[in-house]
Amino acid sequence: MRAIVAGVLGCLTVGCGSPGPQAFLDTDKTAIRASIDSFTVYVVQHRDSMAAAMYAENATFMPPNQPMVRGRTAIREWMKAFPAISHFTGSPIEIDGREDLAYVRGTYQLSYLAGRTDHGKFVEVRRRDNNRRWLIIADIFNSDVPVPTR
Repeated sequence: MRAIVAGVLGCLTVGCGSPGPQAFLDTDKTAIRASIDSFTVYVVQHRDSMAAAMYAENATFMPPNQPMVRGRTAIREWMKAFPAISHFTGSPIEIDGREDLAYVRGTYQLSYLAGRTDHGKFVEVRRRDNNRRWLIIADIFNSDVPVPTR
């Protein structure tokens, strides 16, 4: 009898265990790509509130040669102060993750209205919120353009 009870309990334990993280689907990648496309439009149009809304409330933004910017409100203020640009493209190279957490690795190109251009790379970490949106929780980017020397 003990052997039967132990066997049943063992099967229940194995069968009822948590299934683990769900697979990261192509639809997730598509949603993140669409989010990146929307972000680039918002940045060019200087729609800072819309661009900042793509970040989690407690997100961390790490621009080059500056201190970290913490929180959606501070990120919006940073974007508001950013020089006007005429062109911006974010090109994801790799998007991967699991059901609720993803990362994006890619490159960017931008042109300032003042005529200067920049290009570089970025990494984003995203978390799916309760509304199934992939919000950015950490964002870091840096330029491939050498720093001017004296």
